[in-house]
Amino acid sequence: MEKILRKPFVSYGFWLAFATFFTGASGLVYEYLLSTTSSYINGNSVEQFSLTIALMLFAMGLAGFLQKKVSDSYLIEKFVILEVLLSLLGGFSVVITYFSFAYLENYELIYYLTAFTIGLLIGFEIPLVMRINEKFVPVLKDNLSYIYSADYVGAFVGALLWVFVILKHFTLIQAGFVVAVSNLIVAGFTYLAFRKEDRVKSLILLFLVIGLVANGIGFLSSHWIEKHIYKPLFNQPVIFHKTTRYQDITITKNKKTGEIRLYLNGNLQFCSSDEMVYHELLVHPAMALAGKRKNILILGGGDGLALREVLKYREVKQVTLVDLDPEMIRIAKGKPLVNLNRGSFFSEKVKVINMDADLFAKENVGKKHYDVIIVDLPDPSTVELAKLYSLGFYRKLYYLLNPDGIMVVQSTSPYFAPKAFKCIEKTIKKAGFSVLPYHYDVPSFGDWGFIIGYKFSSKKFKYRLNHINFPVSTRFLTEKVFYSSLAFGKNWINAEKVKVNTVFNPVILKYYND
Repeated sequence: MEKILRKPFVSYGFWLAFATFFTGASGLVYEYLLSTTSSYINGNSVEQFSLTIALMLFAMGLAGFLQKKVSDSYLIEKFVILEVLLSLLGGFSVVITYFSFAYLENYELIYYLTAFTIGLLIGFEIPLVMRINEKFVPVLKDNLSYIYSADYVGAFVGALLWVFVILKHFTLIQAGFVVAVSNLIVAGFTYLAFRKEDRVKSLILLFLVIGLVANGIGFLSSHWIEKHIYKPLFNQPVIFHKTTRYQDITITKNKKTGEIRLYLNGNLQFCSSDEMVYHELLVHPAMALAGKRKNILILGGGDGLALREVLKYREVKQVTLVDLDPEMIRIAKGKPLVNLNRGSFFSEKVKVINMDADLFAKENVGKKHYDVIIVDLPDPSTVELAKLYSLGFYRKLYYLLNPDGIMVVQSTSPYFAPKAFKCIEKTIKKAGFSVLPYHYDVPSFGDWGFIIGYKFSSKKFKYRLNHINFPVSTRFLTEKVFYSSLAFGKNWINAEKVKVNTVFNPVILKYYND
């Protein structure tokens, strides 16, 4: 039986609370970090969070079983080494994930192996602490009380820091190194606390130095790392990148052509060479078909490009733009986007509201009405976005739209996602609208679809449609182009089995991902 350890130079209870608090905080944040990274790459955040956290919990459970194979000798040293290893793998986990995605075909294997290994290391933490604690606090109920209370409180604080500090002030790559500091602090404090023990050798100090230097270099080199990671992902130089509380924003620029591209969570939002095709088709048919166009609502469109088109109409008195991410609006007000949107956000007619589009609609039903509603939201690739293509959401918009008004929704690609496109059409129709689908080829996206919804008589709508004209300057759109966009091939989309999308049955998520 190993002899009882001498007490550390600090209060043992303080060391125990300190260590378990930080391990609890860092362990939970590593789960969030990896899940968020995978969500930005693959979309479908619910699936990615569920699979990643489930895998890490499985690994933690396996570690709890395997720890019985670890001998009682040198527990302090083993705990310090464990924390340093966790800081190294956790700190570089996002880098490993993005590099494997950029350069390797078997990205998923590398990602899940990384998540599993981190989960395994986390799973060894509490058992080792309990076994060390047993030498000082032999009463089991006290042992469990001290350890689990500090661990769970640490996890709670870690979650708060993740949401309100880390995501707000650091990129995902930087976040990995920031979280790794927690493990290094625990390792360093443990080394200092038990430094008088003869068993703590200089080798342990070397491990600490390696962990500190490696993570420090990683953090300081994060922008250089991002530059080399994103280059193969986007095929053009990245001139701006920021991870906000809500999304990952990347802007690229082709040095030869000057072409600007905006990506959200790795998904292309527009290309400056052909964005006018998309935005003119989105905005001008709706504006032309509406009875009035004084009060306009734009949901999404944080880049300001749809707003640019709306502001071409002199009749417009006010435009309310609702976008969840305030950082996207800030970016749109600066270079290079401000040149593309022609400073649309600086117009006195524009009112920006940063909140969820569904929540905005819910709060304003019965209070406000709009002549034109333009829904320029990202594709329904996640559960959160699928809600904004649901029956309940469109019913709210029905009551926000003036009786003589027009709603238009960007509706994904009828070619690449035909069932998703038809699902949007059916859902809008089920909400009470009469509908008009149309589509056109946008070079950057391929064949892209839109759906107009209206509440007034079909006879009046048909008359307006037959006499449509665009009284503002356009770079691409003409009346003939619009009429051509109304044509679909024979039996292009088989919609017999396509269901209406609801919050409780988000079928559009499956249609879109398929």
